[in-house]
Amino acid sequence: MKLQIPTWHRSNGEIIACTEKIKVMRENIEELQQYLQDAFEDALLMDVDETQFRQFLLTLVNNLDNPYKDQNV
Repeated sequence: MKLQIPTWHRSNGEIIACTEKIKVMRENIEELQQYLQDAFEDALLMDVDETQFRQFLLTLVNNLDNPYKDQNV
Protein backbone atom coordinates (compact mmCIF):
# COMPACT_ATOMS: atom_id res chain seq x y z
CA MET A 1 0.00 0.00 0.00
CA LYS A 2 1.35 3.40 -0.97
CA LEU A 3 1.09 5.86 1.90
CA GLN A 4 0.03 9.44 1.38
CA ILE A 5 3.04 11.40 2.63
CA PRO A 6 1.94 14.50 4.56
CA THR A 7 3.07 18.05 4.03
CA TRP A 8 5.83 18.39 6.61
CA HIS A 9 5.82 21.33 9.02
CA ARG A 10 8.42 22.90 11.27
CA SER A 11 7.78 23.01 15.01
CA ASN A 12 6.59 26.63 14.55
CA GLY A 13 3.97 25.51 12.01
CA GLU A 14 5.71 26.72 8.85
CA ILE A 15 5.64 24.36 5.87
CA ILE A 16 8.98 22.79 4.96
CA ALA A 17 9.46 23.75 1.32
CA CYS A 18 13.05 22.58 0.70
CA THR A 19 12.79 19.93 -2.02
CA GLU A 20 15.91 18.11 -0.82
CA LYS A 21 14.54 17.81 2.73
CA ILE A 22 11.20 16.57 1.38
CA LYS A 23 12.99 14.04 -0.82
CA VAL A 24 15.03 12.70 2.12
CA MET A 25 11.91 12.42 4.28
CA ARG A 26 10.04 10.55 1.51
CA GLU A 27 12.94 8.13 1.02
CA ASN A 28 13.24 7.52 4.77
CA ILE A 29 9.50 6.87 5.12
CA GLU A 30 9.44 4.51 2.13
CA GLU A 31 12.42 2.55 3.47
CA LEU A 32 10.90 2.40 6.95
CA GLN A 33 7.55 1.25 5.58
CA GLN A 34 9.20 -1.58 3.63
CA TYR A 35 11.32 -2.63 6.60
CA LEU A 36 8.31 -2.66 8.92
CA GLN A 37 6.23 -4.58 6.36
CA ASP A 38 8.95 -7.23 6.12
CA ALA A 39 9.20 -7.51 9.93
CA PHE A 40 5.39 -7.71 10.18
CA GLU A 41 5.21 -10.51 7.61
CA ASP A 42 8.02 -12.40 9.38
CA ALA A 43 6.16 -12.08 12.68
CA LEU A 44 2.98 -13.43 11.11
CA LEU A 45 4.84 -16.35 9.56
CA MET A 46 6.21 -17.15 13.03
CA ASP A 47 2.63 -17.05 14.36
CA VAL A 48 3.17 -13.93 16.47
CA ASP A 49 -0.17 -12.36 17.40
CA GLU A 50 -0.89 -9.56 14.93
CA THR A 51 -2.41 -7.22 17.52
CA GLN A 52 0.50 -7.71 19.90
CA PHE A 53 3.01 -6.94 17.15
CA ARG A 54 1.16 -3.80 16.07
CA GLN A 55 0.95 -2.63 19.69
CA PHE A 56 4.67 -3.20 20.13
CA LEU A 57 5.42 -1.09 17.04
CA LEU A 58 3.36 1.75 18.51
CA THR A 59 5.27 1.40 21.78
CA LEU A 60 8.52 1.47 19.84
CA VAL A 61 7.56 4.71 18.09
CA ASN A 62 6.28 6.30 21.29
CA ASN A 63 9.60 5.59 22.98
CA LEU A 64 11.84 7.17 20.33
CA ASP A 65 14.25 9.63 21.92
CA ASN A 66 14.58 13.17 20.60
CA PRO A 67 18.32 13.93 20.90
CA TYR A 68 17.71 17.52 19.75
CA LYS A 69 15.01 18.54 22.26
CA ASP A 70 17.33 20.97 24.04
CA GLN A 71 18.84 22.36 20.84
CA ASN A 72 17.52 24.89 18.39
CA VAL A 73 17.68 22.73 15.23
